[in-house]
Amino acid sequence: MKIQNKVLLITGGTGSFGHAVLNRFLNTEHFKEIRIFSRDEKKQDDMRNQLKNDKLKFYIGDVRDYNSVERAMRGVDYVFHAAALKQVPSCEFFPLEATKTNVFGTQNVIDAAAFNKVNKVICLSTDKAAYPINAMGISKALMEKVAVAASRNLKDTTVCLTRYGNVMASRGSVIPLFLKQIKENNPITITDPNMTRFLMSLDEAVELVLFAFENGNSGDLFVNKAPAGTIGDLAQALKELCNADNEVKIIGTRHGEKLYETLCTREEMVKAEDMGEFYRIPADNRDLNYAQYFSEGEEDVSLIEDYHSHNTEQQDVEGMKKLLSSLPLIRKEVFGEDVVQMPG
Repeated sequence: MKIQNKVLLITGGTGSFGHAVLNRFLNTEHFKEIRIFSRDEKKQDDMRNQLKNDKLKFYIGDVRDYNSVERAMRGVDYVFHAAALKQVPSCEFFPLEATKTNVFGTQNVIDAAAFNKVNKVICLSTDKAAYPINAMGISKALMEKVAVAASRNLKDTTVCLTRYGNVMASRGSVIPLFLKQIKENNPITITDPNMTRFLMSLDEAVELVLFAFENGNSGDLFVNKAPAGTIGDLAQALKELCNADNEVKIIGTRHGEKLYETLCTREEMVKAEDMGEFYRIPADNRDLNYAQYFSEGEEDVSLIEDYHSHNTEQQDVEGMKKLLSSLPLIRKEVFGEDVVQMPG
């Protein structure tokens, strides 16, 4: 990166993604100040005491409250917008809360960034936003629409998006749960062993955001090409790494869960630009005067497949073990290595 001595703001910055970004940039000259914006004072205090770095500045606030976001945005050059409600079951039971944070909160972040002439905003989305069937995915899909719509009318601020799948061992994911069940000698609870999910590390999630940061034009959506595997194989891989023989208990699909996740829809794949490890999906920047854009339709749409966790590269149990063995959580908890874990 060519950036130097800039100010970065991370919304939801006390989460796994925020810690990974800090691990990458806190001791470099890219940013002279990194602001952590979130509503949890306990997590901010833990981060402050853990890192003890004068470059870090902490702002208590909520993306639902425009004024608190705007105050934190003053003097900022770049924003990574990671604040979200992202637990599928809780969003399913409280869809309005998901909408307030994920949709209206994102609009507040973009409005505050535009008001303060922030250079670039990267909004983090999820595979659940493609063909969404649950409240979390629907709110994130609408968040993407809000960001793209805003990007069309901003002159000084570039807004682009990233969409990625499950981050292995992140807060609320199944890997820490399975590991806990194994250690406590309890049954491993699986919703459906045939479910597939994309598999990526936290470092890969950060790489995707940085790629968008360096290459994104306003309204662009970036997706990384990720392998996938079944939940059943994931549980088996963890059992073998831990030399465990826990019973596996099938508990049934939770509210709002899919059999597989989609990273790019068929319609997006038609216009996606292959950039090696990533896809760039440019915004549709037509206006409402559709007549002047009329064409006979695109035959390609019917010939192209979605990019989803059933048709991407599949990892078997051995492949899963290799991926899992690189995670700080597994290296520490299973192999006993002295590694720094990202707090949840």
